Amino acid sequence: MDWDEARIHVLTHALHYGTAVFEGLRCYKTDRGPAIFRLEDHVARLVNSAKIYLMDLKQSPEEIANAIKSTIKANNFEECYIRPIAYYGYGEMGVNPLPNEVNFAIAVWRWGAYLGKNALTEGVRCMVSSWHRINPLTLPPQAKASANYANAALAKIEAVKAGYDEAIMLNTLGMVSEGTGENIFRVKRNIVSTPTAAAGILRGITRDTVIELAADLGISCQRTDISREELYTSDELFLCGTAAEITPVREVDGRTIGNGDRRITRIFQTAYDDIVHGRNKSYARWLDYIK
Repeated sequence: MDWDEARIHVLTHALHYGTAVFEGLRCYKTDRGPAIFRLEDHVARLVNSAKIYLMDLKQSPEEIANAIKSTIKANNFEECYIRPIAYYGYGEMGVNPLPNEVNFAIAVWRWGAYLGKNALTEGVRCMVSSWHRINPLTLPPQAKASANYANAALAKIEAVKAGYDEAIMLNTLGMVSEGTGENIFRVKRNIVSTPTAAAGILRGITRDTVIELAADLGISCQRTDISREELYTSDELFLCGTAAEITPVREVDGRTIGNGDRRITRIFQTAYDDIVHGRNKSYARWLDYIK
C-alpha cells in the first residue's frame, strides 16, 4: 500500500499498552544488487519475540522474509532500513491483549547514520542515564518489544536534553547494560568485552556479528560484567546495532575515552562494512540478495 495509506485504528491495543514486537534490518547496496544483512536471524528473533508475548503469527518465517524482499522491490530501493512489526490490533480494550487480532506490517525507508552525520567517524558523546535498564523480572528484555522502548525513550530524552548524543543504561545492580538502541563494547589492553545477556541486554544481531568477527580476526573477546568506572577508563568504546552499525564513543559523562586512536574499533568498522556490502565473500551466508 502507499505510504500515506498505512493507518491503524486509534484504539489499537499496541498503541495503548505497548503490545507489539518488531525488528530492524538494513538492506545494503552490493555489486550483485541490494542485499539484506542477516535476514534469517532477524526473522527468527521476531518470531521468538512474538512467542514470548503469545502472539499467534499467521505468517511463517519464510513468508515474512519474502514479504520483506517484496516490500524493498516495490520501493525500488538499493539501500534502506526495514521495520517489520507484529502487534495486537483493534478489538477489545483492556490490558488483556489475547482477544485481539495480531496484525503484521512491514515498512522500508532510507535512513542514514542513526546517531548523527559524523558519528561513524568522529564518535558520539554519551552519558550514563539515571534511568536503569528494565529488569528481566519486570519485562522480558530478550523480546524486542515496543514496551521496552518506553524505558529507552526516557533515557534518550534525558541524554538529548543534557546535550549528549546517546545514553548508556545500567541494570538494577549498577552494571553496564546497553545504549537506548545499541549494544556496547569496551576495549582495554587489546581485549574486547561486552555485557552478558544477564545484564538485561537485547541479544543484538550486530553484537553477535562483532563477537564472531573477533574470533575470526584473532581478537580476544569476553562476555562479562562492566562497571560504570570501567567505561571511563576504557581504551576504546563503541556502540553497535542495525541502525547505529558500529559507532565509536568518544566521551562518557565528560570523560574522554582513550587517546582517540580507536584502532580496534576501526578494524571492526572496516570488516563490518566489507561484509554488509558484499566485499568479503567469506561471510556471503549473511546476505540475502534481492533478485
